[in-house]
Amino acid sequence: SFCKEACINILLLAVRSISIVLGFPSGNISPACDSMLPVHDNSVSQTTSAPYKISISNTSFDPGNKITVTLQTIDNSSFEGFLLQARAVRGNSIVGTFQIIDPNTQGLLCNQLENSSVSHTSSSRKQYVTAVWVAPSGTGNVQFRATVVQHFKVFWTDVRSQTLLSSSSPTNLLSPLEGATAPCLTEPDDYLLTSTSGREGCGTQKFCFSSPPGCNLNDPNCYFMSSEAQGGDAFKFEMSGLSDGYVAIGFSDDTEMGNDDIYICGKNATGQIEVQHAFSTGQTAPNILPLGDVQITMTSFNSGKISCSFITRNAISTQLKAASSLYFIFLAHGPSTAGQIYIHSRTPFITPRKVNISSYEAVGATDSSHSIIKAHEGALMLIAWMTTGSLGMIFAKYLKNVINTTLLGKDIWFQIHLFLMVITVAETIAAFVLAFVEEMGWNSWDTSDHGIIGCIVMILSFFQPVIACFRPSPYTNRRFIFNWFHALNALVIKVLAVAAIFLGLQLFDTSPSLWMVKTMGGFVGWEALAYIMLDANAWLKKKDQLIDSLDCYQVLVSKTDVQIEFNLIKNEIIIFLIYTCGNLAFVIALLVGIGKS
Repeated sequence: SFCKEACINILLLAVRSISIVLGFPSGNISPACDSMLPVHDNSVSQTTSAPYKISISNTSFDPGNKITVTLQTIDNSSFEGFLLQARAVRGNSIVGTFQIIDPNTQGLLCNQLENSSVSHTSSSRKQYVTAVWVAPSGTGNVQFRATVVQHFKVFWTDVRSQTLLSSSSPTNLLSPLEGATAPCLTEPDDYLLTSTSGREGCGTQKFCFSSPPGCNLNDPNCYFMSSEAQGGDAFKFEMSGLSDGYVAIGFSDDTEMGNDDIYICGKNATGQIEVQHAFSTGQTAPNILPLGDVQITMTSFNSGKISCSFITRNAISTQLKAASSLYFIFLAHGPSTAGQIYIHSRTPFITPRKVNISSYEAVGATDSSHSIIKAHEGALMLIAWMTTGSLGMIFAKYLKNVINTTLLGKDIWFQIHLFLMVITVAETIAAFVLAFVEEMGWNSWDTSDHGIIGCIVMILSFFQPVIACFRPSPYTNRRFIFNWFHALNALVIKVLAVAAIFLGLQLFDTSPSLWMVKTMGGFVGWEALAYIMLDANAWLKKKDQLIDSLDCYQVLVSKTDVQIEFNLIKNEIIIFLIYTCGNLAFVIALLVGIGKS
């Protein structure tokens, strides 16, 4: 009947509509292998820059090599579906096969080759997917290409990776200077191979900046960057250095952090090396920007060393607007976790003056450890807790029963102890203030152990003399409570201060031998030896005093007792003087090291 036929037509129309709306949520999109275009209700690809990118684990390959390929977002967006392929640069044919390692991915049969493409398994939202491409033989340079569906009607096509170079490709062996003609280099990536790399061309064909100056890139302590004009507004940048998180270069109008254009080469959430563009607004984590017009030519992580090279046509901006061609260059490195970078491990290397990044010169890093930080760690914290604080604690513990004279109605040992500890607290406060002056306030991005321990030391040091002002009389029954608390708090402060110094010295000590850190370890051993000797001396003295307490023996050994007491006092003074000389030797060595760092 008419009603039955109408119901069937409506049902068929509904099924067709549902299939159009849902598309291919299962990812079985083999019909789109050639065009890489989804059929989504006549929707068309977005014309804006895609918020996605493709990262690869290597930049060249031999037949049989396995290359990790990651499709990921470059902002906080996500995607529901995708189609990923490897295509020959010349000929545009699908090449190679994929190994499926991600549960959100599946292999597809394209061009009668199983697993020659990769797609999604469901329409769940994703921020990245990973697969392993197995390189075939007999192919030239390759690019990975993807179509990415953000949601049903919003998708981008022709998302491309950098070119993966075949070691057997003849175009990789010639440059225009070696006889190749311009028409032979039809792909722009082939021309990039004529650029210099590493230290080649430094000072003659490109600008280079390194620390130590002129260092060999094979040296693990060498941090390097270069810039090379590519014509027009394009620059090729390289950077490398030893790091477990990231290496970064910054362009600044001055030698202070803030209003700086930054490129970061570091590990992402999957452990792959990627390039990020960022802008810093002060002593906080930089704001990550869209990568923009950047073409990545190489990323690697080898033996703990991170390296990147890329070509950018983005205008360098230091005040959120186009700036001049002269900049201070920052070269920094630091840790990262799951793609999130943290404050650099040490003060960045900085060029000694503003430089022209399109010039041909090679410069070395200036001393980027500011004098304020050197005063904080060196002249104040080291002297406070290696010299004045240590000597003041020894006077209170071991010499109070040796020096029995008084000054202004107080025991002289107490006057010396009070003087040394007041100086120590004053030095600690000054060092704490200098750190804040250098950082221009509390740096919420800096959650380093050195900073946290330093704050605890400052708080405990401040309250130590305040509590001492309210100590009870020596003759009250509760005096022992104060004595124990005062001594225990002093011990905690000393241990934490030494730990903070160890962590601080690591910011200055960049030598392979870490001699400053080892010298600090020698000081700790020297101080422990002095305490052991003074404790042994005190134990012998106490033993002799117990013998003297026998009244019947007191008169018989009075002359001998005076001689023993004199020898023990003399031993305490000698140990103290020897310890002081060694103490000063360690402090002077470390101060010289910090000054020359």
